[in-house]
Amino acid sequence: MWDEFKKFAMRGNVLDLAVGVIIGGAFGKIVTSLVTDVIMPLVGLLLGGINFTSLRFQLGDAKLNYGLFIQSITDFFIISFSIFLLIKFLNNFKKKEEKVMDVKEELLREIRDLLNEQKDFSKKNETS
Repeated sequence: MWDEFKKFAMRGNVLDLAVGVIIGGAFGKIVTSLVTDVIMPLVGLLLGGINFTSLRFQLGDAKLNYGLFIQSITDFFIISFSIFLLIKFLNNFKKKEEKVMDVKEELLREIRDLLNEQKDFSKKNETS
């Protein structure tokens, strides 16, 4: 059973997943800092300094902190949009790189075709 577990743990997919989780955790800290330290202060300025976290409703002895919930939803949308913009920005670079590769491939095809035509032309002249 131990050997089976070692085989499972050492398979590429499990190691890739572990690396992804570690990098994702580190990236999560970056995104959280971006939202907390950069984006939310700007949003606060745009909204006139509104901070949802202080919104509460007292129901007997229970405190319903619905402001924290609203703030979490706001943070989620800001984080989601920020990640969307980042991925869109990175995809633009990828598309440009793909276009360069397509141009290179097309040029190589044209060179190949010209060489084949030249080769066919040479064969025809040799037999004549």
